[in-house]
Amino acid sequence: MLTIGLTGGIGSGKSTVSALFEGFNVPVIDADIIAHQLVSKGQPTLKILAQTFGTEIINVDNALNRARLKQIIFSNAQKKKQLENILHPLIYQQIERQQQRLKAAYCIISIPLLIETAKTEFIDRILVVDCALEIQIARIKQRDKLNDVDIDAIIASQASREERLAVADDVIDNSTRTLQLRPQVEKLHTLYLLLSSTQDTLICE
Repeated sequence: MLTIGLTGGIGSGKSTVSALFEGFNVPVIDADIIAHQLVSKGQPTLKILAQTFGTEIINVDNALNRARLKQIIFSNAQKKKQLENILHPLIYQQIERQQQRLKAAYCIISIPLLIETAKTEFIDRILVVDCALEIQIARIKQRDKLNDVDIDAIIASQASREERLAVADDVIDNSTRTLQLRPQVEKLHTLYLLLSSTQDTLICE
């Protein structure tokens, strides 16, 4: 099965692109969804996070205070690394398990920090959802209601636009209207089906 690693900076539109691929009946594995499941109430990982970063990251209802955790890790590079060391291995384990259960010509694995983690050995092609930095910032402000300091910290923690484009096999331009995304996704869907059939032929030979 052909594996496409979908990535892009915060606010680039990865979720929208994933949904469009799902519209073509393409299975999508989303690392963000997996991460949320791992730290949901009652999960062992949440207890590990509380032990590591303090009980202040836990709300009175025993759910994760995501805003507080973000404040902690984006103001301290060492703590951010601690969080990554806890979550990333677990996330990639779940990705592998989910992928092994799939039966499809190809699948999309959405990993926001694919470039940053440099864990691409199981990826056949890297697909980057791209837009200008100022567009990212405007979308983040509208969607997440974050202030400039928090936005700058998040963007600084991610690979730059230039770094993502340098390793991209394919690029989707999401600088303008959402309506212009579907033709780009459809074109890539056709390409990936073709590449998948070629891959299967090579394996059989």
